[in-house]
Amino acid sequence: MFFPHIKEKDNLAPVINSVEAAELFSNLSRFNFTAGAHRHLDYWDRLFMQARNLLESESGQEERQDMVEQLSRLMLTRNKRLLSLIRTYFSLEDLLNIKDRLIGTGFIGGKALGMLLSRNILIRDKNFNWRDILEHHDSFYIGSDVFYSYIVQNGWWRTFMAHKTREGYFANALELRNQMLTGEFPEEIIERYKLMLEYFGQSPIIVRSSSLLEDAFGSAFAGKYDSFFRVNQESPENRYESFEEAVRLIYASTMSEDALSYRLQRGLDQNNEQMALLVQRVSGAYHKSYFFPDLAGVGLSRNPFVWKKGMKHEEGMIRLVYGLGTRAVNRVENDYPRIVAVDDPLVKPLVEMKDIRKFSQHYVDLLNLEKNQIETISVTELLEKEVPEKLSLMGIRDEEANQSLRDMGKPGRDFWILTFDPFLAETPFVDMMRKILGNLEQTYQNPVDIEFTVNFNLKGDLQINLLQCRPFQSPGQGQGEAIPESIPKDKIIIRVDGNFMGGNISQPIGRVVLVDPETYALLSLSEKYAVARLVGKLNKVVVDRTQTPTLLMGPGRWGTHSPAMGVPVGFSEINHVAAIAEISSQTGSLIPDLSFGTHFFHDLIETGIFYLAVYPENPNVILNLDWIRSLPNLLGALVPQSIRFSHVLKVVDTEKEGLKILSDMVNQRVICCLTDGLQQITPEKPFRKETD
Repeated sequence: MFFPHIKEKDNLAPVINSVEAAELFSNLSRFNFTAGAHRHLDYWDRLFMQARNLLESESGQEERQDMVEQLSRLMLTRNKRLLSLIRTYFSLEDLLNIKDRLIGTGFIGGKALGMLLSRNILIRDKNFNWRDILEHHDSFYIGSDVFYSYIVQNGWWRTFMAHKTREGYFANALELRNQMLTGEFPEEIIERYKLMLEYFGQSPIIVRSSSLLEDAFGSAFAGKYDSFFRVNQESPENRYESFEEAVRLIYASTMSEDALSYRLQRGLDQNNEQMALLVQRVSGAYHKSYFFPDLAGVGLSRNPFVWKKGMKHEEGMIRLVYGLGTRAVNRVENDYPRIVAVDDPLVKPLVEMKDIRKFSQHYVDLLNLEKNQIETISVTELLEKEVPEKLSLMGIRDEEANQSLRDMGKPGRDFWILTFDPFLAETPFVDMMRKILGNLEQTYQNPVDIEFTVNFNLKGDLQINLLQCRPFQSPGQGQGEAIPESIPKDKIIIRVDGNFMGGNISQPIGRVVLVDPETYALLSLSEKYAVARLVGKLNKVVVDRTQTPTLLMGPGRWGTHSPAMGVPVGFSEINHVAAIAEISSQTGSLIPDLSFGTHFFHDLIETGIFYLAVYPENPNVILNLDWIRSLPNLLGALVPQSIRFSHVLKVVDTEKEGLKILSDMVNQRVICCLTDGLQQITPEKPFRKETD
């Protein structure tokens, strides 16, 4: 009853899908959001009043362009590279529309700017009608100055300034983080919050971080700050309290150890890092008691996972999921999104049906309207409640599973495998994504990474919602060093075909840190967490990764939240290593996650950490852990009182051994071997099988 309705003959139908709702509200002129907010006529207000008068007058293009540059430096960014794009793709009317939806003052932040800039780049493309393809948005922005107002209002400024010092950087952050969870907002900001929530009503929203440094060239801050869904199926009072809690949590995330370490490692610890916020209507549709988009995902304009010879790195890749995009940007347990090579979308790294079934998406993230919360349920459970109209585009029926039930004397039922093959083959989606990624990379003059959703409108046509766009640091394709020929097997420590990321490299390895897969699987839960913390201590010992290039090896997934899936470290606990290897281990079913496109992936790329996944069960793979085990263990010397884990964690120096990692992107090969005295060849020549 709280939704707007459209009259269809004698019936009133609620406008509940994001496609129609955003289009309706973004075009309504009767809603004056700024009315009711007390106006203080300072320089900020006077300048925007002058800009509005300029827009309504018969002023020339040059005068308007000057005003665009003034407003951009106040509200969008001071980055020269981005300002040059803003001059081309933003009009004075665009900036005034942003101002109308801005709460407080200051910048809208990097995430909001990336979303708006990428949309404007596409809309101004004369070669394609993107207005009909892109879903409308009606986002709001909470200015970066509100972050400082919040700190001052609650009397934390002295603590904040102490945090900005070298000695207080980490020490004062913990105190600030706890304080930020309990503060109060200025009355005028509270009033604007309530007006915004009244506008959205009971439509689900997401409150997203959009800091000044976020989504910039060379600093994506992927996953470093929090974002929160608010389902909004409750009273206005509770909706406000829930929203305010989300804002506090995001502000507090600026003081997390992961975010602080990220800034420190990139020399940004003394930069002005105010937190702005982006509030977006959740893209999707209602499915009985659930709300979610038809599809969501991540797109990269360069493909770092070229698993087949002849695939084009420059064509890009897509990480595609059914439901909310949270499963596309995060490393998830026991689940796998569809990886799509844009130049060959139907080709999979897996061939056999049992592998396609296993390494597919089995769970869906969605908003539960009855419980008023985000939830994860199995695809099977979802299909028991509702069979989505477009399901036949998302996957294929699993006839083998159906037949297995019948063979056991049980009634047959529909099982589905989410391959997305029909969707990729029968819709213009791939061609649209190719155009989007190519256009944005060309305009940015840099590879890009986007987040998106896909919905079908009432006519059944595709609508793409471009939620985020940021520059992406693609792995290079340099020449590297020639891979040695005729390598004796006893000199090979690791050899894999494919399943790596980091470009062509020739990386000497001075130290190896190994979490032994066999003994790790036998540890208790608390012992596995203790090993993860110990890895973090060893990471801090590596003061200069160029002087002590370290290869970190372990079972399953590095950075997982679950010890059952790998070693549960935070990225700040492995950020000083030169390379990491994830080892598949049948003991405990620990399997690597080739999670290209996730926040973890961005961290590896930006930090320059080479990645490889090792599957010892593959007959073409070599993994010689016994060589590492045979060397003296330095664990006790580096971290005293850790000797009880010496059977699990091995630390060996390999500088004198001539250990080196070599990779060849063209032929998709990686080898880690003892290189002293080995003959060199060109990277194109294959390994000689007889030496294996």
